Amino acid sequence: MTATVRHVDAPQVLGLVEELAALLADTVDGGASIGFLAPLDRAEAVAWWKGRAAGVAAGALAVWVAQDDERVVGTVSLAFPDKPNSRHRAEIVKLMVHRDARGLGIGRRLLAAAEEFAATAGRTLLHLDTETDSPAEHLYRSAGWTRAGVIPDYAASPDGVLRPTTLYYKSATR
Repeated sequence: MTATVRHVDAPQVLGLVEELAALLADTVDGGASIGFLAPLDRAEAVAWWKGRAAGVAAGALAVWVAQDDERVVGTVSLAFPDKPNSRHRAEIVKLMVHRDARGLGIGRRLLAAAEEFAATAGRTLLHLDTETDSPAEHLYRSAGWTRAGVIPDYAASPDGVLRPTTLYYKSATR
């Protein structure tokens, strides 16, 4: 499978909202702790992505998608703080790859696109959080991210069980 990674604007997010909602539902159904409980209602997923489009339009969020010939198979976002003392940083949020597209380097390519954009935008520090011991931790460590620590019982997994979360950071210089 060959997937193309591209940065999308707010109208493009809205145009892809059904595919992005399907990806979000697949990610939650697959057990990834990304803020939602299973089963995720399709209407809730669509509404959530429509809200992300508003964030993109406002400049608070940047979104990338990975698409194969048929559909969206991955996404990542970069959230920008609005406080004057934090304009040097950004947060990697909601890195998702469809279950049947994992292991093909799509997550790594999405992450690299967001990191490059952040550096170009003058964001010198990136941070993220992920479920401790999740497959995503391997990706972040192998991409040069530094583990800052673990917060116990930080977020519920899709089945409602509280899990620890690991915080990571990375310098984002060009």
